[in-house]
Amino acid sequence: MPEISTIYKISVIAFTLFFGASGSGCPVLECWFVQEKPGHGGGFSVPMSQEKSLMFIRTEAYSEESLSALHPPADISPSRIYYMTDPAGTFCSAALNPPKGSVNKPKCEINPFMPHASMVRWASALTDSAQSPVYLQADWFSVAAQGLDEQLTLSNIMRAPSASKEPQVILSVSSKTPVVRSRLGEPVLLDCGFWVDASSPVHGSGFSVEWRYQFRGEGRLVLAYDGKNDRFAETSETGADINITGLYEKGNASLILEESQVRHSGTYICTVYLPHLLAQVAVDLEIVEPPSLSIYPSPLPLLVPGQALVVQCEASGFAPHTLDLSWEFSDADGTSRSLGQGSVTGHRQASDGTFSQSSRLELDSGKLGLGRGGEVTCVAKHDGGTRRAAATLSVIGVSAPSIEDSMAMVAVALVLYGLIKFLSWTLSSSVV
Repeated sequence: MPEISTIYKISVIAFTLFFGASGSGCPVLECWFVQEKPGHGGGFSVPMSQEKSLMFIRTEAYSEESLSALHPPADISPSRIYYMTDPAGTFCSAALNPPKGSVNKPKCEINPFMPHASMVRWASALTDSAQSPVYLQADWFSVAAQGLDEQLTLSNIMRAPSASKEPQVILSVSSKTPVVRSRLGEPVLLDCGFWVDASSPVHGSGFSVEWRYQFRGEGRLVLAYDGKNDRFAETSETGADINITGLYEKGNASLILEESQVRHSGTYICTVYLPHLLAQVAVDLEIVEPPSLSIYPSPLPLLVPGQALVVQCEASGFAPHTLDLSWEFSDADGTSRSLGQGSVTGHRQASDGTFSQSSRLELDSGKLGLGRGGEVTCVAKHDGGTRRAAATLSVIGVSAPSIEDSMAMVAVALVLYGLIKFLSWTLSSSVV
């Protein structure tokens, strides 16, 4: 029994030391440290340098014992080894901690950060004073990270005492939905949350939240909220809102779009402002609506051998515009084969932003080997899924009748024979 007790104690101590050194499951994050090359002035094209960097992460402050248990790799400069304290544990997500030996790695970039007063009007009240607080006299860094499989994106502002390699997260902004896909007309939630270190002087000094839209070089302000003065900035956007209660109680700055439209597709940037600090994350929204299909003429007229019938497939109401139209034919035996794409028109855009496109196909029973007919199907392959529309095609006057046709002709002949006999008997009876 004493031996079992001793083994139990050793196991507990080893367990405690392991998780104490690893920061309660927080990852060791490989990053790139990116900054301007020294000796170069400003300009439109500033040379940048990047160095390998490593971040050990814990939710509690490092002790001498925990630091001594870490063994940084020799191929990374000691000046680029950081021992980060993240009280909120935003960096401790499984999305940033891939399985051992995994080829896929999270993306991470560290940049020097210079605290500054905000110039946007909905955040200008955060820095009314022209003086810079003593608190800002330190080394500041921004960290942007993207998790595996588009599960997480985050941006943090860290502060370290001058010349120290032990920064602490002061502001964290993250999104659990970096990529969102939605059908047309549905409500959409773009996730964005933030956390502020309660021990920091900037905590309780007010905040502002901004959502901005960007797409193909164009941008617009979607929503801006001045938390210090409790008011929204005027924008031209409609149908966009945030949950004020969740914003104050949980740091939930998620954007709510009441009804998704094609024009909503693009990149949305969530920015959180604190006095002299800001961090932002991007969320990509794609509105995906599959097409509606129709075949004309409807129903298809009878096709006579030697004649051609032009059919058209109309695909409408889809977004984005990428679409692959094709035709298929299934005979009476159920055998299916491709008839090609036909003649495909260009895209047409409706007032609601959705697209339409059509394909024309010439049906010639002799050239295409349509036999006695079957089912003609229009196939549309789209990001929103594959859609099909079918129409029945009947070919008449084919030289080789089928068994069914032969039986039908025999039945008609018998009926005609019986009718003739009946008329003959009737006439002969009337003469007598």
